[in-house]
Order: sequence, then C-alpha cells, then structure tokens
Amino acid sequence: MEQLTKTGIVGTAAMKSDMDRKTARKYIKAGKLPSELRAPRTWRTREDPFAAQRDEIEALLQETPTLEAKTIFEILGERYPGRFEPGQLRTLQRHVHVWRAAHGPDKEVTLAQRHRPGEAMQTDFTSTGELGVTINGQLFEHLLCHVVLPFSNWLWATVCLSESMAAIRKSLQRALFQLGRVPTYHQTDNSTAATHRIPDGKAESAGGKRPFNADYLALMRHFGMTPRTTEVGEKEQNGDVEACNGAHKRRLEQALLVRGSRDFESVEAWQQFVDDVSRKANNGRGARLAQELDAMRVLNVAKLPEFVEEDLRVSEWSTIRVKECSYSVPSRLIGEVLQVRIFEDRIEARYRGALQLSCERLRGRNEHRIDYRHVIWSMVQKPGGFARYVYREEMFPGVPFRRAYDAIVATRPGLQGDLEYLRILHLAASTMETEVATVLTRLLDEKQPVSSAAVKALVLRETQPSVPAMAPLAVNLAEYDALLQEVGT
Repeated sequence: MEQLTKTGIVGTAAMKSDMDRKTARKYIKAGKLPSELRAPRTWRTREDPFAAQRDEIEALLQETPTLEAKTIFEILGERYPGRFEPGQLRTLQRHVHVWRAAHGPDKEVTLAQRHRPGEAMQTDFTSTGELGVTINGQLFEHLLCHVVLPFSNWLWATVCLSESMAAIRKSLQRALFQLGRVPTYHQTDNSTAATHRIPDGKAESAGGKRPFNADYLALMRHFGMTPRTTEVGEKEQNGDVEACNGAHKRRLEQALLVRGSRDFESVEAWQQFVDDVSRKANNGRGARLAQELDAMRVLNVAKLPEFVEEDLRVSEWSTIRVKECSYSVPSRLIGEVLQVRIFEDRIEARYRGALQLSCERLRGRNEHRIDYRHVIWSMVQKPGGFARYVYREEMFPGVPFRRAYDAIVATRPGLQGDLEYLRILHLAASTMETEVATVLTRLLDEKQPVSSAAVKALVLRETQPSVPAMAPLAVNLAEYDALLQEVGT
C-alpha cells in the first residue's frame, strides 16, 4: 500500500514489495491487511481418534481435575488395547488443555502490587554458570547476591561463594553504604542463612513460617530494619529481585561480549566490573530513586565486620573444626584455643593476636584442608601411622611426590618405603617444596633410584650459592701519592 501511494502503478508496487501482481490486486480490492484476511480454521485436518471416548475423558477430568493427559492416555490404553498409538498423545493433551480452559477449576491469580517508595529492599542469590567467568584462566564458580529496591528497581550485585549468613551481611552492607539510606523492611526468601528449618512435627503449628536465626536478627537490629520473608514456595512475592536475577545477568553477558574477554586477574577485578555495570543500569532510575531516598532513613551506623569470630580448641590431630569442615594448624598449638575469624571466602586463625593460619574457606560439609607441613614432624617419628592416616592423600602436595612415592614402594614396600618418602616430604617442609619437586621430576624422568639421601644431596647442590672467581685486587700506592699531589696543588 505504501509503494502504491508512491508510484500509483500496481505492477511496480507489487514488484518492490516482492509480491505477485495478482496477490497485490487481491489485497487492494479487499482493502485489508493479509493478517486480517486470514480466517480461523473451523474444520479438522484428520479424524479425531478420541471422538468416541470424549464423554469418558470429560468424566475422568470432572472427577479428578488434576489428572494429566498422559495418565488419561494410559487409562484409555488399558480399556481399549491396541486402539491408540503413542503419537496420538499430543492430540489428547490439546483436548485436555481446551477442557481445562473452558470447564476446569479456577487458577490462582497473581495479584499485582503497588510498591511504596523506600518501604522495602529485596535480596536473592543467583548462580552465574552461564556467564563463564574465569580468574587467571580458571573457571570461577560463584553466585551473585542481588539487592533491589522494588519501587525504583535500583539494584546492587555482590560476588559471593555461597548462600551463607556472611554473604548476606557482606551484600546487604555493600548495598546500604552505596545508597547511604535504609528502608523499613528487608525481604528474603526462606534461605537457611536467614531462617531456621522447622521440624516436620512443628511446621503446621508454626503456620509454615520459618523463624529468623539470631545472627540475621542481630544484623537487622544493627541497621534498624524489620525482617520479613516470602511464604514458603511463593517465590513470586520476591518477584522484583527474581526478575532482576535474569535481567542483570543478561546485562553482564552483553558487557562481557563488548569487553571481548571473560577472564579477570582477580575476584576484586570481576567485582569492580560488576559494580560498573550496576552503576550504568542505575543511571536511568534517577527520578524514582530520588523518591526512594527521600522516603528512607539516613544510614547513621558503622559498617559491621564482615566476619564472625569463634573460639576453637585445636584437637590432638592438629586440626580445628570450622563450620563442619576441618583445617590443620601448626602442631605446637595442639590443646590451645584459637580465635578464628570466619569470612565469606576465607578463614583466619589467631593465637593471642598472632596470625597462625589464613586460607580459603572450604565449601560444603565434612571437607578438609590439611597442610603436610603441620604434621610431617610427627609422621617422620611415627611412620607406621602413614599407611592408614585419615588425611593420607593430603600428604602428596603434587604429582612428582605421588610418582616418587609409587617408585619408592615398588622397591621398598611397607614401613621402609613409607619412611623413605616421609623423609623426602620432611625435606620439602624444611626447605622449598618446588626445589624438591624439581629434583624428584629429574630423577624419575632419568629413571634413577629415588631416595631421601639422593634427593637431599641434589637439592643442596642445586641451592648452594656459587661464588664467582675474582682476581685479587692489586693495590698501587703510587696512584694515591699522585692523588695527594693533585689535592695539594
């Protein structure tokens, strides 16, 4: 029609529209768009295989409206063996869908809510596997904790390693101090970081609501916020932050495509990238965000430390138990009480203020991190315990050590082989692990016998500093006399 108004010639307009002239004349004559000429089909293209059983199907649905079409198909197959084929299931599913829309029970309606400025803040975690972010070439498995103001859709995202109380504290504080204001409510789902699980026998009496734990309530009191959760299984009550999870990850995906690389030199660099993308997303929310800020209370409290501290006694195994995971510490601390700071991503153990251990925090339950340097001194004295040591695999700090152990026990099985390997591990703990690993690799590649004496001799030879040969300095006193004469003149 547009081309026709320009040219006035049907053939030219049809050609420019990639259309046959007869088709063009048909549309001109009708004066309607192609979509308006399309009439709904009122006939069937094939015979309905369930026509004779229509009353039975509807009777089943009226009696049990939640029956699935596949279940009804199986019932009909038992009643009429050989009559129906698997490919006809889709036809029955359409029948059931139409019946439910016309005669089925009412469905639950999601009631759209009008948000009030500055009233609440929603928090939720989301996985980031689809982004494929790497740190120095290694895949970085982590979560993002999104904090959203529903009225303005202002958001802030924090990189986290788990859905823990430490992660909630870290994420909430970053968002609040970015805003400088505090809303009335803080809303989460029923995560175990913020709430307690209800025993099955008490769930009904509690009305299905899970109570908040002490750490979360203390966090809310500090910032003067009222905690609230969604109903169990009602994630749409956190709809704004749930929608943000997908939208913000798509925004990050586009930013990564523009950047041209998904690799970052550190977690801090990735967090800075996320912050920059979040700021750009918030730039268009100025007017509604201003209303939020006006309605919120000024943030006038200090930031809480991003760790919890526990006093833990070192066991006779030279380990401490932190959040159901085991960590080794120097054996001289056995029986002592350590002050352990538990961060979201690491732990720090101190004895009378002096740092004794700082390492990455383990994820999951019943995991362990054992440093062979903490126990090797005792193992050399008691080599018989190595064979059945609970953390035996942690005594192989690298592939060269595992290969060396296999080579040693192949010629000296049993206690003698274990003692020989433990002496090598003792050497690595008292010198440099990398130097011992280099020597082991050379011996194994050259197919030479591996022994603690041979390894120690090579390590000492490799690490012995070489003194350069220098000619003795010849002193010519006449040069000093000449210098004195020049100074005198």
